[in-house]
Amino acid sequence: MLRLPFELDGTAPGTRARAGRLHTRHGEVETPVFMPVGTHATVKGLAVEALREAGSRILLANAYHLLLRPGPAVFERVGGIHRFMNWSGAVLTDSGGFQVFSLPKDRVVTEDGAVFKSYVDGSRVVLSPERSIATQLSIGSDIMMAMDECIPSTSDHAAAVAAMQRTHRWAARSLEARGEAAAALFGIVQGACFDDLRQESAAVIAGMPFDGFAIGGLAVGESKEERERCTALTSDLLPPGLPRYLMGVGLPIDLLEAVDRGVDMFDCTIPSMLARQGVAFTRVGRLDLFRGVYKLDDRPLDVACPCPACRGYTRAYLHHLTKTGEPLGWSLLSRHNLHFYHELMAAMRRHILAGTFASFRDEQRSVLVRQDEEHPAVISRPRRRRQGAQAMERFEVRVAERGFACVADRRSGEVMHAGLDPTMEARALYVEQSRLADRLRESDRPPLVVWDVGLGAAHNAMAALACCEGLAEEAGRPLHLVSFENDAAGLRLALRHAVRFPHLQCAAPNHLLRFGVWKSDRAACEWTLLEGDFLDRLAEAPAPDCVFYDPFSAKTDAALWTLGCFERIFAACAGAETELFTYSASTAARAAMLAAGFWVGPGAPTGSRPETTLALSPRAASGLPGRDRTLLDLRWLDRWRRSHAGFPADVPPDRRADVARRIEGHEQFSLG
Repeated sequence: MLRLPFELDGTAPGTRARAGRLHTRHGEVETPVFMPVGTHATVKGLAVEALREAGSRILLANAYHLLLRPGPAVFERVGGIHRFMNWSGAVLTDSGGFQVFSLPKDRVVTEDGAVFKSYVDGSRVVLSPERSIATQLSIGSDIMMAMDECIPSTSDHAAAVAAMQRTHRWAARSLEARGEAAAALFGIVQGACFDDLRQESAAVIAGMPFDGFAIGGLAVGESKEERERCTALTSDLLPPGLPRYLMGVGLPIDLLEAVDRGVDMFDCTIPSMLARQGVAFTRVGRLDLFRGVYKLDDRPLDVACPCPACRGYTRAYLHHLTKTGEPLGWSLLSRHNLHFYHELMAAMRRHILAGTFASFRDEQRSVLVRQDEEHPAVISRPRRRRQGAQAMERFEVRVAERGFACVADRRSGEVMHAGLDPTMEARALYVEQSRLADRLRESDRPPLVVWDVGLGAAHNAMAALACCEGLAEEAGRPLHLVSFENDAAGLRLALRHAVRFPHLQCAAPNHLLRFGVWKSDRAACEWTLLEGDFLDRLAEAPAPDCVFYDPFSAKTDAALWTLGCFERIFAACAGAETELFTYSASTAARAAMLAAGFWVGPGAPTGSRPETTLALSPRAASGLPGRDRTLLDLRWLDRWRRSHAGFPADVPPDRRADVARRIEGHEQFSLG
């Protein structure tokens, strides 16, 4: 049965680029094509009429989210997603594999499928290949995706082999579950960034009777160079007569490079996500409408663009909407960005068919990465540099070998969240280890107060907020997150490079820096920033239930690792059931916590660190028999006695005997 006829209309000389046509049950789709992401059966903030006007012909929806709400029964009753959302074009549904991978906790992957807790009602959900396909059939999509196991692209070879082989078994089960249904089904090639695994996976998946193929497991941690290499390798291994889909990518320059490597289909949330930050893509490069240079600019975004944002509004007005956080601003910019993406795909198709794609590609490679400060037309008069701009020079953005970006202190060379993907470390070390989700599920309790000491690039803070918002109606306890940061220039710099920091691609961080407080409209959570010296400002915050202690090390922020500092924190926790988590496992830091009065134990390993540290207030320690927490024991105490670096920097030699008595006499070392 031919479910998705694909015609190849032409290829571009000197490149792998190709132009084709998909014949779906809801119309013809020309390729290369970009699919706007309508996760919940809607592209955020845009009616289907606006999508059609922008040039959209096929949308992506997600089976994971639609399984949980509104549920397959709704689609079966109304006759499918097209009627449900009043969309006459084609729809592709993702299987839910990536969303399962994205869950920070409360999920277990077995051979049967993924078991997780619903963010809608807290029920236990099993998403198997069979259930994924059944859900997609109920939704009524034109193109379904086989369920795969997605893991970080930076995973080791053994983990990549296991996930790839499970993906192959799930692919066969997905085909069997589809049966004789009319919907097309794509298989997904996995293998992380290992060439041998990509070759093996492509051979196995291409040997199955799928209607098209996706290149999965990319844009999840690898570098741009690795992604482009894996894309080219995998694309060359797939059958030329069937469509190729690169999942979750990306920026305009990423689309250009992937088309050059033989890819036909794309999806990504970037056009609307960056629109909410005031970012517009134009024919002369990217514009950041948040910048004050546009305040009096009465020109359209792009004089050659016919979209509503460019036809009816000036840059000055769009700047105003962006600065005031008005939804109309990001709605207009979303419409413009989608129009730009669709026009870019159409232009690539024209040049492929005309045989001029190679020259078009070379020209666009410089245009598509151009930032607005490089545009001669928007250079403003020199002005006195603000103190914040000077402070920002202290930091720089670095890209690790594994592809993730970090902020580094130029003076000391120290890197925030070095050695591990910062988002993953924030989840593992702080959100998961503190059992934040379980605490927020408690009912009839006062707000949970979390101190985020060392805001940095806001990885820990955004992980906490994502946990709270992800619980949706399940949370019974409000979250009050208080971030402390002596110099927020690191976050400001990261926001300038938000494309490299996916966790910042939302309104909250900008709003926090502008107003000092942000409140979610999706969950009961409030985020406060106390900028300045931590020891000067900690008295302004309510007593914490949990502390994410993540300043730079003693090499850079010496004052925050002293006995005096931990004594101040301990005093703030008096009477509270407080748990403190930190990446450091240094002997001096642990000694300072013990001498201050905390009960101290080893924390979860993370990245290259085999051990971190947790500290408990006496009230929190009183509940230890019922908790999965361990404490430093007499063996650690013996090692501490022999250590040459056993005291914090603010303890002079004449005070060491007193501090030693406090540590050795700590009640935790007398436990049997």
